[in-house]
Amino acid sequence: MSAATHPQPVDYYPYELTVLIPVMNEEESLRPMLDRVCDALKGLGKPWELILVDDGSTDRTLLYAREYLGREGLDLKIIEFQRNFGKAAAYQAGFDAAQGRLIVTLDGDLQNDPHDIPAMIAELEARDLDLLAGWRKARQDALVLRKIPSWCANRLIGWVTGVNIHDNGCGLKLYRSSIIKQVQIIGGMHRFIPAWVASVIPSTRIGETVVTHHPRQFGESKYGISRTFRVFLDLLSVLFFMRFKARPGHFFGMIGLVLGFLSGVIFLYLAYVKFILGEDIGTRPLLLAGVVLFLSSMQMITTGIVAELITRSYMGSENAPLYIVRATHRKEG
Repeated sequence: MSAATHPQPVDYYPYELTVLIPVMNEEESLRPMLDRVCDALKGLGKPWELILVDDGSTDRTLLYAREYLGREGLDLKIIEFQRNFGKAAAYQAGFDAAQGRLIVTLDGDLQNDPHDIPAMIAELEARDLDLLAGWRKARQDALVLRKIPSWCANRLIGWVTGVNIHDNGCGLKLYRSSIIKQVQIIGGMHRFIPAWVASVIPSTRIGETVVTHHPRQFGESKYGISRTFRVFLDLLSVLFFMRFKARPGHFFGMIGLVLGFLSGVIFLYLAYVKFILGEDIGTRPLLLAGVVLFLSSMQMITTGIVAELITRSYMGSENAPLYIVRATHRKEG
């Protein structure tokens, strides 16, 4: 049993490409998916590896995946999680283990097409990008439950983060390994990887390209309409971390100062009413509002100070493990 580490980028990569696929309960689609990946990359002409991260599958996904460990010409590594840690943790485990100069991710449900990968590699190099995101322009999903919420979320993400791409949620993305290894994917933040990448590089080095999207053939989607609400909550976290991760005191302090200013204005007005006009202010709702604003101001400012202390303690210590690996399976010999 091993805990996660967060390695630094390296200068030498034994593989040109790492294909990273997180899977959970994809026993029906696993075999055809692996066959398609091998077929799509047989003409790559450079060494590549495939990393499967089994995120706590309870069906025969892992059993079927291990059948491919001995396949000729396939350098396969299977990372088996001890339990379900979520897609973000699966991505992070794959990024940590990847040894390719480039890393491409795709979903394990056969909706992404591996045959798009060679063209994406050529486009990434031609445009000199660090991240090329797939755009499911002809998306094969339900209109009300998937397309409309996704459209709204993508517009909001672009407005908040400044990274304006059409399809943040597409699983098919191509990265330079040296860049994505500088980013840590936590919680449900895999939906905002382009925004996180933009925290270490200019957004001009992030692009998108139209990719093929197939209808789901097996099983059911693991995401429903409830995901839309989680996306909006996660987006608030993204905004906070992108702008105030290293200085949370500025965020809380700014709110505290605004509230304090309002309470000060109220108290000055009430002082004028009390001492100049000689009127009673003890029963006025405005007095209560001023007191509440003042206490809220003090709370926000002290919260900012505590947040600064926590941030400095966190940055000075090792990060807690994001996932636990039960076992790693590779070809023997």
